[in-house]
Amino acid sequence: MHKHKSNPILDAKLDAVSLSIKQSIKNLDSFTHVRGESLYVDDVNIRQGTFHAVVFDAPKAHGHIKHIDYSKAEALEGVERIFTYKDIPGKNQIGGIIPDEPLFAEDDIHFWGMPIALIVAESEFIARKARALIEIDIEELPVITTAKQAKAKGSFINAPRSFSLGDSEKAFKDCEYVFEGETFSNGQEHLYIEAQGAYAEPLENGNIKITSSTQGPTAVQKTIAQVLGVAMHKIEVDVTRLGGGFGGKEDQATPWAVMTALATFHLNQSVKLILNRHDDLRMTGKRHPYESTYKIGLSKDLKIMAYEVEFLQNSGAAADLSPAIAERTLFHATNSYFVPHVKTTVISCKTNLPPNTAFRGFGGPQGMFVIESAIAKAASEIGVPARVIQEANLLDENDTFSYGQVAKKVEAKNTWSSATELFNITLLEQEVETFNANNSNFKKGLALMPITFGISFTNTPMNHARALVHIYLDGSIGISTAAVEMGQGVNTKMMQIASEVFSIPIEKIKIETTNTTRVANTSPSAASSTADLNGKATLKACKTLLKRLISVASEDLNISEEHIQLKDEYVYTHGEKSNLSWTELISKTMLKRVALTENAHYATPEIHFDKTKEKGHPFAYHVYGTAIIIVTVDCTRGTYEFDAVKIVHDYGKSMSEGIDLGQVEGALAQGIGWMTMEEIAYNDEGRLLSNALSTYKIPDLFSVPKEVEVLPVKTDGHELAILKSKAVGEPPLMYGIGAYFALQNAIRAFNPKYDLKFHAPMTPEKVLMSLYENK
Repeated sequence: MHKHKSNPILDAKLDAVSLSIKQSIKNLDSFTHVRGESLYVDDVNIRQGTFHAVVFDAPKAHGHIKHIDYSKAEALEGVERIFTYKDIPGKNQIGGIIPDEPLFAEDDIHFWGMPIALIVAESEFIARKARALIEIDIEELPVITTAKQAKAKGSFINAPRSFSLGDSEKAFKDCEYVFEGETFSNGQEHLYIEAQGAYAEPLENGNIKITSSTQGPTAVQKTIAQVLGVAMHKIEVDVTRLGGGFGGKEDQATPWAVMTALATFHLNQSVKLILNRHDDLRMTGKRHPYESTYKIGLSKDLKIMAYEVEFLQNSGAAADLSPAIAERTLFHATNSYFVPHVKTTVISCKTNLPPNTAFRGFGGPQGMFVIESAIAKAASEIGVPARVIQEANLLDENDTFSYGQVAKKVEAKNTWSSATELFNITLLEQEVETFNANNSNFKKGLALMPITFGISFTNTPMNHARALVHIYLDGSIGISTAAVEMGQGVNTKMMQIASEVFSIPIEKIKIETTNTTRVANTSPSAASSTADLNGKATLKACKTLLKRLISVASEDLNISEEHIQLKDEYVYTHGEKSNLSWTELISKTMLKRVALTENAHYATPEIHFDKTKEKGHPFAYHVYGTAIIIVTVDCTRGTYEFDAVKIVHDYGKSMSEGIDLGQVEGALAQGIGWMTMEEIAYNDEGRLLSNALSTYKIPDLFSVPKEVEVLPVKTDGHELAILKSKAVGEPPLMYGIGAYFALQNAIRAFNPKYDLKFHAPMTPEKVLMSLYENK
């Protein structure tokens, strides 16, 4: 092994690596996306003889299975086999946090859409035809669909959790104003363009390879091994990219991959399962609906002195990720505000709906909506604009969150003042008032929405990642990480890092598929931490390789290491270009038998959290921002248009302004959709009614804001963010919460008698009824 001496000057130079090409890099995946050349699970070239699968699922929400007759389906020509729980060689269990979710129903069903069997046939058409021939007799049992019903019946996923700070009970006695109220925020369908799916193929010696549309390849690998009763090394999971995830493929991509693996295990033949849109909508969980009650107390000068809230989380029929999502709700219950006396409690309620799951924001938006509702209620009762209370309570440096972390590098007031000054909030409010005074059939509303969002998995052990970097003999580079590309541009950022460290064109770098054989034991691509964790690991690997290359160049050129750098595919000495090119350096390194491969591990430092005390320092850093939302309501029809959303956002030192801006705009639209139009509906029997795009409305080109302006706040960034470029996936979704309150303000302008309600989404139907309430 070729060795080099530690060089403090060189080490300092390497530690100072930063990007100089940040602004110029675009999402490199977009080229193949727009040409239709990007590969997804359904694009995999399948083996000859591959079988196709369809899931037979429960046609009722709760009941006892008395009898199932598969005979007609099994007799259909082209049907190979129907698999049930009886065919599972290992454990019939796919629950991650809590083992409470069977892969296939056994004696009882707990939600409409619960998988009962897998039909494997020569074609998907035959499998679907067979599904219609299955006869099932169910003894129906009582159905619970709401969190309040579950609480009343004592139906819970696990024990409640609470965070507290100070003494809220005592503090309320000293408050000038105390208000109480209720809120409801509905679920949200992920509606990724690529539906859930997986493709399993047998390898030699009983090994199985799974191509899966998942955010968590290791979770898929581990669960398959558990269900099949084999070791994890027998299972290889590979992911090229996802056609959208939004959290819906963090845990809920797992069962479909397990089913294909089970069929392949028995048949020794490839099996493909792709859910169609209706099956996907019916069988998968959504964002958690929350029913919450709050109590807020303010001083005479409008400081929030005390705040209590009970969150009822509608978890669905099994835990899935509900306990972790509930935890993040507590972490973000006070949003961007410092409240000295807090008590927040979350109860995960077990209902007969599909297990609800991760969704962009992971419980944070549900928590933030409640405190923003409480502030709106207090402002209305006191007779001041909500923004006066918001501004008076913004976080400051060294304030303490209810979970014990002390706020550092706080940008809450900075983003607020920047937004109100740069966009001239006084003028905007005057324009709204003037418009409303001169128009009787249309009214405008304006609201501000500050955000503070912690970055890290709140489960500390999950905050780690690895990267495997190869430099090939011709100087090209291959990088493997645990990062799953799903439209957020993480592959581009990984390539950026290597390109800058080695000073070579990005065209010489390839990001390999995400594969459990190359990079094992990984956390999912989630929690807005994918670029930070995997980027830090990639940076660490690249720096180690760079040290080796500089050592080789130093020996070859007989120049001290501190005077050597790589620039534009050449070795530079004392700032001057030498004759030693990048490719020649790689060749010399290989001839000296110096490793051109590095496997690096990164674990986020500093973070910790003690769940026995509910105190700690769970986040590497926080992302801050402030949005101003303006809406115009048609007071005859109840319809509305968002005129503008003006945002000052904390990117840190953005690696790629184009990618990050796209994330802000996309998250904003998704947040507005959740708050205004995306209405999940189940009937009392637990059947999904919003089961098609004709009955479930998402933002389209005609419903997004007419104008979105996003300005970066001036900040030094944070050293725990990759190259000080802060996470951008989830935080901007919370800006959409302001849309709800902008609508409320427009309604109030038309109907002063309107009694504020906090029942999201604020659909056009609700707007219309509110406009004429008490008139």
